[in-house]
Amino acid sequence: MKRKSWLTTSPAAAVLLPVIGLAAAIGLWWGATIVFSIQPYLLPTPWDVVVKLFDQPGELLAHTGTSLLETLEGFVLAIVIGVPIALVIVRSVILERLVYPLLLMVNSIPKVAVAPLLVIWMGFGQWPKVVMVLLMCFFPIVISTAQGMKSTPTELVELMRSLNASRAQEFFKLRLRYAMPQIFTGFKVAISLAVIGSVISEFVGATKGLGYVIQQSGASADTTLAFAAITLLSVMSIVLFYTLALLEHLLLPWAQEKR
Repeated sequence: MKRKSWLTTSPAAAVLLPVIGLAAAIGLWWGATIVFSIQPYLLPTPWDVVVKLFDQPGELLAHTGTSLLETLEGFVLAIVIGVPIALVIVRSVILERLVYPLLLMVNSIPKVAVAPLLVIWMGFGQWPKVVMVLLMCFFPIVISTAQGMKSTPTELVELMRSLNASRAQEFFKLRLRYAMPQIFTGFKVAISLAVIGSVISEFVGATKGLGYVIQQSGASADTTLAFAAITLLSVMSIVLFYTLALLEHLLLPWAQEKR
């Protein structure tokens, strides 16, 4: 039996390796600014970005809160709408063939092109941003849920039916159990896209949010402020992703054992 390395099994390594990767990336960034003598208005150093973050902490945190709220609202709405649609699609081959092309068509539309239309239809409030996040998250959640529900071994389904299990028992005790790992994979893909969606929506018709900060800093050539906003977006995306990963680990311990 092949022995696994502590790098793949140790909880400490699970924390240490991402930190090492992040530190290496920051080191390369910093080194590039020094070696190539890049001016701060083109590419600020990591230290310049840290100084900017501490220079305007209250304002940047307020914009971060706005983007975080839009991201979470759109993500939750995508789950509430997407998961039931996926379950309906799985139950009917006719509906699957009818709906899948529509899903592909909607997903292929450039979201940057949709953002101005959402502002026209819904105004300058929060709803255009939430809907944009919903559009970004919807497809991976539907597809992962549908594929997860189809992954149940046929022999186990036949066994449940031979034991006179009800449809509810078959769904909750068997199909949903096998589908959850793939559903969480879709959630983790979607949460990263949700952050991108909130930024795209804030480029158009917004007065707050980190996307708005990036747009305004570009107009004023304040590259350091733009990088500070991008850093906060990156941190937010990482925290949300690993929160879902932790939730998956706690709710699906049996799925982790199979890896």
